[in-house]
Amino acid sequence: MTIVLKKGVSNEQIDRQIKASKHGNKKPDLAKYFGTLKLKEDPLKIQKSMRDEWD
Repeated sequence: MTIVLKKGVSNEQIDRQIKASKHGNKKPDLAKYFGTLKLKEDPLKIQKSMRDEWD
C-alpha cells in the first residue's frame, strides 16, 4: 500500500492516514482448511478411477 504525503503534513495527520489504511488489510482465516480427509474408499482406487476417466 502506498500513502502519498505532501509537504508540510503534520505527524498526527500521517498517523491518521496509516491507521485508516490498516483497517482493510485483514488476512483470511486459513485454519478452517487445515486437517485431514476422511475417505471411505482406498486412495489408490480413487486415483485409478480418476485416471480412467481421461481414457
